[in-house]
Amino acid sequence: MAYETILTSLDAGVLTLTLNRPEALNAYTATMGAELADAFVQADADDAVRVVIVTGAGRGFCAGADMSAGADAFGGEGAKLFGAGRPKTGAPKGGFTEAIYSCRKPSIAAINGGAVGVGITMTLPMDIRIASTKAKIGFVFARRGLAPEAGAASFLPRIVGLPQALRWCYSGRVFPADEALAGGLVSEVVEPEDLLPRAMAIAREIADETSAISIAITRALLWRFSGEADPLKVLGVDGPLAMAMGGTADVKEGVAAFLEKRKPNFPGKVSTDMPKPWPWWE
Repeated sequence: MAYETILTSLDAGVLTLTLNRPEALNAYTATMGAELADAFVQADADDAVRVVIVTGAGRGFCAGADMSAGADAFGGEGAKLFGAGRPKTGAPKGGFTEAIYSCRKPSIAAINGGAVGVGITMTLPMDIRIASTKAKIGFVFARRGLAPEAGAASFLPRIVGLPQALRWCYSGRVFPADEALAGGLVSEVVEPEDLLPRAMAIAREIADETSAISIAITRALLWRFSGEADPLKVLGVDGPLAMAMGGTADVKEGVAAFLEKRKPNFPGKVSTDMPKPWPWWE
């Protein structure tokens, strides 16, 4: 599908979404939010997509909300930056945040440059974040009279812990990639020319070596139970899932590939073969 603010490229199961407003350092607009949400909704339904990479065109990842309209971008009649961030069909109420979080395909943020405000909070429901040495990151909301959005108050403390989340959000300052690595926000920092190849290598390992169904279930289990106070509650879910998965064609292929010392070719499709009790939370 053609978008106004996002470029898409599918390569052997890896979908790359490139935020494409380089003249504005890929500043976020309502159109971008809606297109990002739609792209993830489409990726979730497409068995040809195994992993999604999100990066930015030019020297920026996303410079935050487009403030070319001044304060009206956030208040009054002009407050349309986030309300329109929903895909036209199959629209989740939570816009791009819900679309990313609910997608059964894992996602990798390849942060190539500046990522501030919504430019960094949009990456929080993604699964893996890696950054270029040139990346600059900031939860700048308090310096604009705003508060963290896009679910950041839930996602950020889960990822980096409450003390670190508070420190970054209270200061509102922009910090380098090395600090993001030390704080646990990103898992790797690489040279700019190595960023997309490294993201693709991570994606390829997932796409080429694992079961799409296993990844979808693993993603949901880890995200949905990571904040659960009682770890024993997961036993009522992962036990039945393990039993349901045990007799599937994917398990037979995984075992056969291991015994035959070859790469697996899992036949299961996320669109049609998810085992009960999926989705257990509904």
